[in-house]
Amino acid sequence: MTVALPVAASRKDDFPGLAGNWAYLDTAATAQKPQVVIDAIAKAYGPDYATVHRGVYERSATMTLRFEEARESVARFIGAASASEIVFVRGATEGINLVAQSWGQRLVAGDRILLSALEHHSNIVPWQLLRDRTGIEIDVAPLTVDGRIDVDALEALLTPRTKLVSIAHVSNVLGSVADVARISRAAHAAGALVLVDGCQAAARIVIDVQALGADFYVFSGHKLYGPTGIGVLWGRADLLDSMPPWQGGGAMIETVSFEKTTYAPPPQRFEAGTPHITGVMGLAAAIDYVQAIGIEAISAHEATLVKAARAALSRINSVTLFGPDDSAGILSFAIEGVHPHDIGTILDESGVAIRAGHHCAQPLMNVLGVPATARASFGVYNDLDDVARLAAGVERVTRIFGTGSK
Repeated sequence: MTVALPVAASRKDDFPGLAGNWAYLDTAATAQKPQVVIDAIAKAYGPDYATVHRGVYERSATMTLRFEEARESVARFIGAASASEIVFVRGATEGINLVAQSWGQRLVAGDRILLSALEHHSNIVPWQLLRDRTGIEIDVAPLTVDGRIDVDALEALLTPRTKLVSIAHVSNVLGSVADVARISRAAHAAGALVLVDGCQAAARIVIDVQALGADFYVFSGHKLYGPTGIGVLWGRADLLDSMPPWQGGGAMIETVSFEKTTYAPPPQRFEAGTPHITGVMGLAAAIDYVQAIGIEAISAHEATLVKAARAALSRINSVTLFGPDDSAGILSFAIEGVHPHDIGTILDESGVAIRAGHHCAQPLMNVLGVPATARASFGVYNDLDDVARLAAGVERVTRIFGTGSK
């Protein structure tokens, strides 16, 4: 079946990991890698390989230049004011932990951090660890009926003791998009900062951190069609400059003696040790790849797929769909009387790969009233054939477990 989509030509041929008759619907967990990213990593490990920021020989100087050009590319991609606001980390999880460990040192007992009920564990546990060390308190904003952060309720929870609001830009379970700009305005009016987990947003929607009004923004490379082990923490320059280092080692210093050490300015202050050089090269190639397609085109493409998937699954008996109708590339669902792991296993027999489980969002599962969900998530390489295979696979599940179509 050939159907025109906003991303007109099928992108499957760009992705060697999709060889064979495989419908990969787990992009929210990790995206497949286009050949250009694989080639960029191979080149960085091969004929271009050298360390950065340390060598005076030509290849090291060239690799250092490319490394810093990649930082500038990331800054442009998210609308940062300067490349010096871009800190390379292992992933969004490390970025959030960096903020908690460094900026969080200024918090004292009684200060409050405000999260939402749909957060990933990586945006819950670091703040709990900080709470256990310092005595801060954590508030949780509820959700609307269709699975969005309830901004009215969030605003009501803000107090003069609220120091940070930390929320997901796009839910990894529901695909709901937060109104970050409004949340930022409310938080700032109350004297709080805003951290945004952009893992699911970076490859799906246009990001402009300055227009959003955020103070910190994090995302991981591997969900953006890039390599694992690399991610980004963006922070406002004045905030990063005020934060102490969270790890010590080479590259993050100005001078070292046994009596005293002085530290480099951001971002180097937060990049101790030899960085993930090849990961940065791969991330830059991934950003080039998605920009060549166009984030707006990707958003429209995934919206078409989600709409089609919701329509197809809603016609199947005993299927419950979660999240809003306009979710960003992600659709979670349940089948009455069938564990999501069984759904995932049966779909795998048909060559359809989905995620099944709590998606590192156990508090959200409690809100939804289920132990786990099945989740289909789309990328640039998916098409309506994949949606049809998903629907056919779910119908097969209902036949095996004795339910039927509406």
